[in-house]
Amino acid sequence: MKTINPKIFKAYDIRGLYPEEINSETAYNIGRALVTFTKAKKIAVGRDMRVSSPEMEEALLRGITDQGADVVKIGLASTPMTYFSSWKLEVDVAVIITASHNPAQYNGMKFCWKGAVPIGEGSGMEEIKELAVKGEFIDAENKGKVSENFEIGNQYIDYVAGFFNKDWKKSAQGGSALGGKKIVVDFGNGMGAVEKGVFEKFPENLEVDYLFEELDGNFPNHEANPLKVETLEVLQKTVLEKNADLGISYDGDADRVGFVDEKGEAVPMDYLIALLAKEVLKKNPGGLVLMDLRSSNAVKEVIEEAGGKVNRCRVGHSLIKKQMRAEGAIFAGELSGHYFFESNSKAEMATLAVLMLLNLMNETGQKMSELVHDLKRYFHSGEINSEVESKEAVMEKLREKYSNGKLDTLDGIRIDFPDWWFSVRASNTEPVLRLNLEAKTKEMMEEKREEVLGMIRK
Repeated sequence: MKTINPKIFKAYDIRGLYPEEINSETAYNIGRALVTFTKAKKIAVGRDMRVSSPEMEEALLRGITDQGADVVKIGLASTPMTYFSSWKLEVDVAVIITASHNPAQYNGMKFCWKGAVPIGEGSGMEEIKELAVKGEFIDAENKGKVSENFEIGNQYIDYVAGFFNKDWKKSAQGGSALGGKKIVVDFGNGMGAVEKGVFEKFPENLEVDYLFEELDGNFPNHEANPLKVETLEVLQKTVLEKNADLGISYDGDADRVGFVDEKGEAVPMDYLIALLAKEVLKKNPGGLVLMDLRSSNAVKEVIEEAGGKVNRCRVGHSLIKKQMRAEGAIFAGELSGHYFFESNSKAEMATLAVLMLLNLMNETGQKMSELVHDLKRYFHSGEINSEVESKEAVMEKLREKYSNGKLDTLDGIRIDFPDWWFSVRASNTEPVLRLNLEAKTKEMMEEKREEVLGMIRK
């Protein structure tokens, strides 16, 4: 067998180029390593629509069963569906074969214990990596068996749809605040399409149009990554053409979601942290909310104004869930569009975030642009990626240049000044440094953005 590249084991998942870095051989070893480390008796396995995923699934199943554990195949599934299976089914561990928003030539895996407790950096990923790379396993006395449960997807859809507020507020014209309105959903040819059943349960007077609902692992229309504004162009255009009230964009494995308002403008994804946190705080007054350190200061301010407490967190789903458990947080959100709900085993559920937002629009009668208006207090650069030769050297250079600011090293570096701040961190999934910067004025944001980028790319 070829040597496994240890670099495919990231802080919170596995990702690599197929077939150069990740293939059926690596999947087989990972399956055996997963069982050896977790001592699981039964494992749920789902997969996305990537061209290489069926081959990866077959090899992973062989590895798991050769090591003596049983498998429940749940078939084509979003990542949230797989998390749901981890607490709904009688399994010890769940796996989703996916590379999320990465381009078509990638594949990967995410793991969790029963109850969607993540397996990542500091919670087992290092041990699984060591076992898989070494490739020396003790044969099981009895091989495991494979069963199927494709009904779990329908159970998930019923579960999530149950959060939709059926008690529509009546407007003066009759009907609800959302009655007669329209939303556009862009699945990006990814796994969000398997959650379409949730939208099909909406009332008839809330019209839904769909974009790119065909599952296609080649992503023929655009990269399934709503964090990149350029991927929203068709959605923005369609919202305006259809005179829609909201646009919704899923990433490749449907655990992240972005939004476009009725004016066709992309809504900064960290703004949703504040909107959703305010809703969660209504049932949990004074609760703790986590936001990743790239988020706008306005998010923190709005949550605190609603009576919540706020702590910053690192980027990465497994790291955030770990901190939620350690600190007792009721909700958490990432700038990238992950929204984590304490009431759902702290798992991220993009469609639940959509339903909460629609409920909020219904209850308030406000348009999306009106809901986020109060959050437009500062000017944010958006996330800017730069390929560099030495990430460590660049970080040290920035520390020295801006040593008079307030330094936070929770995740990369974040340096705060009275009127602006910036964050630079190394990506866990791509060979780049990511810059986020915010200032009180547009002019200062643009000036400081170019200044810091000049330091990074010099």
